Amino acid sequence: MKTTPKLLAYAIVGIGALFMLAPFYFMFVFATQSRTDIFNVPPPLFFSGELLNNIAVLTTRLPFWKNVGWSLYVGLMSTALTLLFCSMAGYAFALLEFRFKKALFALVMATLMVPSFMNMIPSFMVMDALGWIDTHRALYLPGAASAFGIFLMRQFAASTVPKELLSAARIDGASELGIYWRIALPLMKPALGTLGLITFISSWNNFMNPLIVMRSAENYTLPLALRSLFSTTSTEWGALMAGSAIATLPLIVLFVISSRQLIAGLTAGAVK
Repeated sequence: MKTTPKLLAYAIVGIGALFMLAPFYFMFVFATQSRTDIFNVPPPLFFSGELLNNIAVLTTRLPFWKNVGWSLYVGLMSTALTLLFCSMAGYAFALLEFRFKKALFALVMATLMVPSFMNMIPSFMVMDALGWIDTHRALYLPGAASAFGIFLMRQFAASTVPKELLSAARIDGASELGIYWRIALPLMKPALGTLGLITFISSWNNFMNPLIVMRSAENYTLPLALRSLFSTTSTEWGALMAGSAIATLPLIVLFVISSRQLIAGLTAGAVK
């Protein structure tokens, strides 16, 4: 009798997993179908042989591989700068004492309450004033010190980096930058890995910021490039699905490889 609730729970979870995985499965199936076959009733359930044709259409309509390269470049730059600045700020807020520390941290946290759509017009005006319209630095520099990243690194540093170790390093004559780089940063690796994954995935999927500042198709990142395939008359759905599948594959592989690291980093310090 005790096994019945467990089997029921497994069945519910299994059905939910099928519903969640179905869009991904159909995306990969449609990537191998022609535009007309996609709209058959019932829709195709198995793979076909149109993948190479769809990729050919995709690369004809777009500078697709250049768009992939720009997405990779922006994602790596966003990740590297976010890890650097957020770890430095988190270390300072957690382990250093300075004037207005609590007020500044409260101000950083208050920015989380501002809806993202309210930043669209000010962001465009600032990027235009700086002359950064249609440049990729406008996609990774403004968000390099995110409030979420600072909060995550601050909480992790406060719970895992012992202040006694830092005091001993200061007595030995180590500089604050040396203490941060040689002592605190290695101890913060789990949180760095988690924040790096979140930042890269967010940057890879980012659509709104490129839509605001990018102008030429050669500089588009993947989400914006794939959106440009939509047409009111002749959308190449097979090519669009092929591009979406190619854009999704790196994230799936990255998540499968690092899901344990992501969960461990997010839950670190939650249970003593």
